[in-house]
Amino acid sequence: MSRLRLVLAVGLWFLAALGVVLPLVWLINNRDWGVGLMLLVPFVVYGLMRLGRLLEAWANKAPLPSGISGSDSTPR
Repeated sequence: MSRLRLVLAVGLWFLAALGVVLPLVWLINNRDWGVGLMLLVPFVVYGLMRLGRLLEAWANKAPLPSGISGSDSTPR
């Protein structure tokens, strides 16, 4: 299960990066006003790095052992 999550996380990150970077590069290259978009590039890269870290944490998260629920329902 962990290997599947890792492959899925890498695939999702790759699709997100391709979907954001490719149009940005095309606009910078083909439009006169695209040069102004270069100011957004550091923020886009930072966002992709954050997304990668979140997906890595999700992929490496250990599954809960069976028999343990997510909430504490025992009376005190």
